[in-house]
Amino acid sequence: MTTRLLLGAASAALLLISGAASAQTADAGAVHRRALVLDGHADVLLPSTPGRYWLPGGGSRVDLDHLTRGQVDAVVLSLSVGPGPRDAAGIAAARADVNAKLAKIRAFAADNPSRVGIALSADDVERLASEGKTAVLVGFQNARSLGDDLGQIDALYRDGVRVFAFNHAGHNSWSDSSRPGDAPPSEHGGLSPIGRQAVARLNDLGILIDVSQLSSDAFAQTLALTRAPVAATHSNVRALVDNSRNLSDAELDAIKKNDGVVQVSPFNSYLARQPSPAERQRISAVRVRHGLPAAFSAANDGYGSLAPAPQQAFLDELAPIVPRATISDYVDHIDYIAKRIGWRHVGVGTDFDHGAGVTGFDSEADAPNVTAELLRRGYTEEQVDAIWSGNFLRVLRAAEADRRV
Repeated sequence: MTTRLLLGAASAALLLISGAASAQTADAGAVHRRALVLDGHADVLLPSTPGRYWLPGGGSRVDLDHLTRGQVDAVVLSLSVGPGPRDAAGIAAARADVNAKLAKIRAFAADNPSRVGIALSADDVERLASEGKTAVLVGFQNARSLGDDLGQIDALYRDGVRVFAFNHAGHNSWSDSSRPGDAPPSEHGGLSPIGRQAVARLNDLGILIDVSQLSSDAFAQTLALTRAPVAATHSNVRALVDNSRNLSDAELDAIKKNDGVVQVSPFNSYLARQPSPAERQRISAVRVRHGLPAAFSAANDGYGSLAPAPQQAFLDELAPIVPRATISDYVDHIDYIAKRIGWRHVGVGTDFDHGAGVTGFDSEADAPNVTAELLRRGYTEEQVDAIWSGNFLRVLRAAEADRRV
């Protein structure tokens, strides 16, 4: 009798635990469905995009199927270009990539008129989401493609751009980058004269300034000059991972003072754990095969010294053997920002289709896992809603409200 009672009690306990887990999963699903889920930064794949950025076997992490499966209501698709030559030919090639990505974004909406719409404002995002459509905001990254023509900002606005980031890896004529590569750490001491003019023009047009990828000096100068709040649309925490792309505590504090938002990216190297001895050996072997020193701090140290084609071959071979972060590592960065500067100043910006993706959050289809992990850590539905879209839309509206033309 005693044994049967004990077994019965154990079974009941297991049922309670199982029931609680099922209820939590159901609750997470309901919270996610009610939220307006927004990804503040993703890229656009072109035929020339290196293979490591595509899903295994090809395909996009941000296509309509993945967005629908993840119940993602809105996404900022970026007209982004990487580092490259800044002569006339290099600028023309970069601008051609920008135009190709813009055409692809427009085709995405035109080919799916009942399911996708282009948003030109925060109100448009909410309206399209209420209609059951995926709202697409157009972003821009890396003024290398603009040469030194300030008037191109107005042209981008007419093309629908509502979020603007000065930099990618490598300095350009407008600002210094947090990742200068083989160049000196600073070319302009932060923003160049045209970069300073650009801050005012972006404010005048109501375009949201994206401070991701800026050098520390350029970041500080942008926040000193801007009249409106800013977003770091795909940036993580340097106190957790010492990567120059991640934001220092002082920079996080500055964004709070600016009333801006930091949108955290599931980008492996910004969340990276240290490789095991066996992993270090495999990484070193790849480095040596490509003519780089075996010793490294970050696995891709020195890749900028390679010519363009060998550089891509090295990075493609390196990608699958670098230690992979998890969704828990990812939400650690959201947690850190929420605790340091408040949950009203943190959001999600994936950088999918440009190398981002971790275990548990590898495409837009995995967005519900983020909601579940936030709820598991004690965030309320109000806070989850703010993290997914409310904080970004507040900042976008503030930029729109400062428009003066």
